[in-house]
Amino acid sequence: MSKYDLHSHSTRSDGLLSPQALVERAAARGVTVLALTDHDDTGGLRDASACAAAMGMRLVNGVEVSVTWGDQTVHVVGLHVDPNHPALAGGLARVRSGRRRRAEDMAAGLAQAGIPGTLEGASAYVTNPAFVGRAHFARYLAKCGYARDIGAVFRRYLTAGRPGYVPHQWASLDEAVDWIVASGGIAVLAHPGRYPLGNVQREELLGRFRDLGGKAIEVVTGSHTAVQHVTWGRYAQRFGLLASVGSDFHGPGESLRDLGSLPPLPDGCRPVWELF
Repeated sequence: MSKYDLHSHSTRSDGLLSPQALVERAAARGVTVLALTDHDDTGGLRDASACAAAMGMRLVNGVEVSVTWGDQTVHVVGLHVDPNHPALAGGLARVRSGRRRRAEDMAAGLAQAGIPGTLEGASAYVTNPAFVGRAHFARYLAKCGYARDIGAVFRRYLTAGRPGYVPHQWASLDEAVDWIVASGGIAVLAHPGRYPLGNVQREELLGRFRDLGGKAIEVVTGSHTAVQHVTWGRYAQRFGLLASVGSDFHGPGESLRDLGSLPPLPDGCRPVWELF
């Protein structure tokens, strides 16, 4: 029986494990179909795919695109994408270019709060120079003792209203879905339970996503509770969307769920892998 984990991160974005090490850990934990979905970058897919083939695992080419929808940041996962498709590759390059500017602004805000040198400190945790993200700042600040752990760093310094938070205009929802679909991929709305949306906004987002060509939502994911599994399973059925599963694994000790440690989809959900 196949075990799916369709949302994970490597050192190519803000994960702790290299693409090869990620695949090896997934295989050791019984995952048979893994998607590597680094933020706005597909550079780890070649190494991950080669390692997966050697281990008899199926690797799904994926990506997680950062999106601005209204005044919210949301994420759209692309599964079975062609990383070399011009629309996707060009769009991701544009998003990545904005990440560097945001990192510089984050460091400036933290310096004004009395914490200098954070961009250099965060960069020590980066293996892909094109990607400096909040997780890298959080790791550096936690190591320096500014909070007890990475979660506390985010709450104290890196969320809205805090000194290291910088609002940013990412790709639009239309663009993200278009890039994924143009590359032959399947667009999946990532971890919808994380977004602070009211009922009306939820329905607007899901309806718009579906109408643009989105095919699935993550129903079972690392940040969802058991109650949310049921809630989002019902949303998927109501909007005619398929259901995906993914740990959103970033690394040992930093993720709510390890690779492959996911419960089954709720009854009545149609799995996204029907399209594989």
